[in-house]
Amino acid sequence: MRFKLFLALTLFCANASAAEPAEDKVELPIPSSSAQRLYSKAKADIVQLRSLLKNGRTQSSVGSGFLIGNSNLAVTNYHVMSQIALEPDIYVGEYVDTYGKRGTVELLAVDVLHDLAVVRIDRKGGGFFNVPDKLPTLVQGQYLYSLGNPLDLGFAISEGAYNGIISRSFYDQLMFTGPINAGMSGGPSVTVDGQVAGVNVSKRLDGELVSFLVPVRYVRDLLKKVAAQKEVPKDFKLVVGKQLQEHQATMMARLEKTPLTFKELKPYRVPVWESDQVRCWGRANGKQSKSYSYDQVSCAMESALYVSNQTQTGHISIEHKLLQSIDLGDLRFAALASRSFQNQSMGGHKDTRYTAPQCTEQFVTNGKLPMRAVLCVRAYRKFPELYDFTLLTASTDSGRMSLQTRVDTSGVTYENGLRLARIFLEQASREVQP
Repeated sequence: MRFKLFLALTLFCANASAAEPAEDKVELPIPSSSAQRLYSKAKADIVQLRSLLKNGRTQSSVGSGFLIGNSNLAVTNYHVMSQIALEPDIYVGEYVDTYGKRGTVELLAVDVLHDLAVVRIDRKGGGFFNVPDKLPTLVQGQYLYSLGNPLDLGFAISEGAYNGIISRSFYDQLMFTGPINAGMSGGPSVTVDGQVAGVNVSKRLDGELVSFLVPVRYVRDLLKKVAAQKEVPKDFKLVVGKQLQEHQATMMARLEKTPLTFKELKPYRVPVWESDQVRCWGRANGKQSKSYSYDQVSCAMESALYVSNQTQTGHISIEHKLLQSIDLGDLRFAALASRSFQNQSMGGHKDTRYTAPQCTEQFVTNGKLPMRAVLCVRAYRKFPELYDFTLLTASTDSGRMSLQTRVDTSGVTYENGLRLARIFLEQASREVQP
């Protein structure tokens, strides 16, 4: 065994050594002339933005940003500046430009809904990036160039293509078929002639080169607000909280304009919301278990609002699950259904973001289906008047079937949370319509 292990290690080292000359001959792809020209002109006006711990000045998070015109204002993502906005006693901002100059960062404004922020630094831009009232018109397939500091490795430019507006996001985002890596958030994406098309914001982890940009029109609107504001907000938690309330009001208005649709989990009918923002999926256990079958319909919003590294809100998800006995007796099936119903997490009392959940339980009927219902609510500690609601129900009309529903609504007012819970309690039924 020792000889075999030594032989394996020797072969590995030999193969690695043999491969070295070939690696020396590999040439990296040369950037296009357009990318080279753009980077050369733009590099003086892009910066890396860092959140540092005040105590020790150690780096906590990094992103990118870009200076507007000849001003000392830079645009970035809200999520790049979120620690400074929410915990200014703990974090402070710093910028580093492409020449290595460092300086302080002052947060001026945030737009949580579109993930944008404006900061002021102690140097001015060279005039490359501008956001005029008349914005560029993009055509699908058009080349765009994204700039930033990926993975804190150094400033870079990447090429990709514009591929339309994403309808599944609650607010418009542009699809960019090109690489955007961590650290490039907040950097600009520009056309071949240098016009700002959008701001790098995110990418899909389950695909290749599926990235997203905040449209530049939202940057224009935020810069106008900065120009009009008389003083910098003293407490950005109040600003963030107000914007979250605006979002939940918009979310509720859209949901109420979208009629409920019904899915059949025979013999039940279950309510869901399906729209561009809310998608539904189904799955089943395929009756692999000999004792019971399992069918499920799950619906959820495709996006949520980023508040902090630990908190995303302004979201709704719906899950309907039907358990049916195949050869379990009533008592054994009741135990199975009870375990499924009780195996639900509501959060704990030690979470510093929320209060401990308060729950109430009742046996109710809507005239069509008797149910056991549990309603839980918890409040946001930093954002008064915002709550998370969880509604759990289980049908009680059969000893051999259990329809179980969970509806989670995050970041809504108390009144709106109760309204959503009431809608789902009133709509579930057993009869199947032809």
